[in-house]
Amino acid sequence: MATLTVITISLNEEMNIVPCLESVRWADEIIVVDSGSSDRTVELARQFTSNVFSIDWQSYGAARNFGMSHATGEWILWLDADERVTPELAGEIREILKRDDERIVGYAIARRAYFLGRWIKHCGWYPSRVVRLFRKQHGRFTERRVHEKLELKGETAPTRFDLLHFTDPDLHHYLLKFNKYTSLGADDLYGAGRRFRISDLILRPIFQFFKMYLLRRGFLDGMPGFILCVLSSAYVFAKYAKVWEREQNKHA
Repeated sequence: MATLTVITISLNEEMNIVPCLESVRWADEIIVVDSGSSDRTVELARQFTSNVFSIDWQSYGAARNFGMSHATGEWILWLDADERVTPELAGEIREILKRDDERIVGYAIARRAYFLGRWIKHCGWYPSRVVRLFRKQHGRFTERRVHEKLELKGETAPTRFDLLHFTDPDLHHYLLKFNKYTSLGADDLYGAGRRFRISDLILRPIFQFFKMYLLRRGFLDGMPGFILCVLSSAYVFAKYAKVWEREQNKHA
């Protein structure tokens, strides 16, 4: 059977790290890359693995690549701390490792995301397949500040079972991430040469809500779906407003 390394990155995840790592206790190796937690995250992670590294933060992709540089497994499974591998998915992954089909370099896993306590089945959130399981020698993460991507060369296949993602249990949690992620997104856009247009503030947020709530049937997700669509529109507005702000600061 091929070997598996699970990699997760963390920052003040004491409420999530135990159930996350418990769900992959069966893996050959677990690596946790922490970026300066001030709570019990590191202490709790060490109950599952001695491979807990503390690093200075650069980007999500850089942190994942750091974890990969220390991995000994032939396959990598990367998880966020607020994600859980179900017993059904764990069994399927073990079968994949046992079969070790040489034609396949990665597997795309559907994420069952929960927002304000509800599984969001629409809004474009499900199945939202992402390659999470892949051969170490075939993949590397881009090092954007946010929304990093896995660059993978070769054929991929879908898994049958889902990954659970407990993304935002309450609005306080969402809004704490809101400011950080919109700033990182604006930095990526501005750094890539993207310049502000007034349509970014007028049309993009409106289209974001229209796309999620109507085209992708977010209205079927009840009040959590409506709130998510409104906040996602505000997210787009804030990100491009911060691009404008960076331009003004440069010319000040």
